[in-house]
Amino acid sequence: MPKKSFRKLPPRYTPIVFAFFMSSIMAFLMCLIITAVNAGLNSHYLTNVWRAYQIAMPTAFVCVLSVRPLVMLLVRWSVQQPAQPHQ
Repeated sequence: MPKKSFRKLPPRYTPIVFAFFMSSIMAFLMCLIITAVNAGLNSHYLTNVWRAYQIAMPTAFVCVLSVRPLVMLLVRWSVQQPAQPHQ
């Protein structure tokens, strides 16, 4: 049976896909930690994490998209660029 493949998004969507995955993962990890610190590990822990994540993930996604240009500028200022070969 042939392996099923899916179509990938074009490269122009890279910043949006990056922001989606980064915000999804980071918001989830932060919700796990902050919920545990604030409410403890009780019988409602995962429900509380899910409620926090429903607010945190879309907020984080918009924030990552919004600050990306500033972050890219700060990275350019902070990281030495590779030398260009002589032509």
